[in-house]
Amino acid sequence: MSVTTAQPSPRQHAAPRSGGTTLTGTVTLIRFILRRDRVRLPIWIGAIVLLVVGSLPTFPETYPTQADRQARAELLDNPATVALTGPAYGTDDYTFGAMTANELLLWVAITMGLMSILLMVRHTRAEEETGRTELLRAGVLGRHAGTTAAFTVVAGANVLIGLLLGVLMPSALDELSVSSSLLFGAAVASVGLVFAGVGALTAQVTEHARAASGLGVAVLGAAFSLRAIGDVGAEALSWLSPIGWAQRTKVYVDDRWWPLLIALAVTALLVAVAYATTSRRDVGAGLVQARPGSPRAGARLSSPLGLALRLQRGGLIGWGAGLIVFGLAYGSLASSIEEFVSDNSTLQDVLGDAGTLIDGFMALVVQMLALLAAAYGLTAVVRLRNEETAGRAEPVLATAVSRVRFAASHLVIAMGGSLLLMLGGGLGLALTASLALDDGSMFGKLLGASVAHMPGIWLITAVAVALVGLVPHLVHLSWIVLTYAVIVGMLAGFFQFPDWVMKISPLDAASPLPGGDLGTVAVVIMGVLAVALIWIGLLGFRRRDLTTT
Repeated sequence: MSVTTAQPSPRQHAAPRSGGTTLTGTVTLIRFILRRDRVRLPIWIGAIVLLVVGSLPTFPETYPTQADRQARAELLDNPATVALTGPAYGTDDYTFGAMTANELLLWVAITMGLMSILLMVRHTRAEEETGRTELLRAGVLGRHAGTTAAFTVVAGANVLIGLLLGVLMPSALDELSVSSSLLFGAAVASVGLVFAGVGALTAQVTEHARAASGLGVAVLGAAFSLRAIGDVGAEALSWLSPIGWAQRTKVYVDDRWWPLLIALAVTALLVAVAYATTSRRDVGAGLVQARPGSPRAGARLSSPLGLALRLQRGGLIGWGAGLIVFGLAYGSLASSIEEFVSDNSTLQDVLGDAGTLIDGFMALVVQMLALLAAAYGLTAVVRLRNEETAGRAEPVLATAVSRVRFAASHLVIAMGGSLLLMLGGGLGLALTASLALDDGSMFGKLLGASVAHMPGIWLITAVAVALVGLVPHLVHLSWIVLTYAVIVGMLAGFFQFPDWVMKISPLDAASPLPGGDLGTVAVVIMGVLAVALIWIGLLGFRRRDLTTT
């Protein structure tokens, strides 16, 4: 008599081992994530909280009288400004609270959203892409443990930032109430929670972490665009954006909590969909399968430079479009600046150093463009490191391609791309500013000022190259240099930093342009330092072992 054995179904194969549940191992993974991000998380949290709390004391110094604040409120009554900052609430009697909400909430919310997307993808899709998730699930680990652990940590970071802002903002500016500040913190945290859900979902869509992050950032950009279009004319569109929900709390004006319920409901929906899709795909796979490539590579992919350009073209296009729009929008405000600061002595002191008030404002905008271009340069260099850790560099280097040539290809994209970004953003700024001011000479001045920042941008990029070559696991420390440049560039005029603090900023030499003098000696020094750091980085990359950690 034959005996037949029932074969387990595919669903039985997928069941957790040892009677575990889909959440088995979540607490252990949370501890693991906190251990891995013991530096990254405090930097995110500290940077957001300190920049917000540190900027608040400048409001009374910059706008000491009600007339000064009303002049600022009038500047907000401009379609370009509304698109950039959101609807202006409480402008009839413009208080420091209304100013805080109108001018800080949007940008803090965007930063929280970006943080949430990057962290969620890092601890979900990136773990699958590197194979660590499959290794961990070989033990007793539930299918949803990874997503749950990542969301718990990211949500906790958002809530902690919100609480810290609610507690510390009133101490930084006495005019801000604790209850309204807690609502401010809750509003920006709600945006972070929504985009943590977005990151959890995009991590299910594609097989690659970079694509998942890019898709999440694209959703963030769409949310900003919907809010901008809605705030300018079609308000219904603003209600489709998580950023719009946060701004509709009218914090420090009407203090409405109920719009945040929409954010919580959408967050729960996004996480539920992410759970559902996790159960319906293989580990390491995405809902959208990657298209098979051509059996034969094109001529442009036959060189390391062509390959690097192909890998980074999406980011370059996205950053380029963003900087062009940024330049066009801020250039259109040029005609309103002189009238706005004409009766404000504090702003005259800050902006007047570069020549006229308009020149001072334009110098600040060009510096903001330079900071964004430098951020792109860092991401492009970090991509080189990612290619190494993902194991994709080894097949390329197994051919006749040398290490220096491989690394230099990504370096060319980083440096050339940042130059193209500055030219694009500078052209947009120069075009709209010259039209708004009816001054053709402004076009050349602004374009020249944009190019003059390139040595500083390339120096920041060179720091990242040196770290990749010498201590690759510390490459993310290069962002500290950019953060320092941001703090000095944006806050030095208000806080009156000592000269030496500003002089060591990579963007200080060109900061007086247009209208001021270029620090030629500093430019030469930065050029020499950049070349030296790049040489050190390439030499180190050629001599050290490749690593996957």
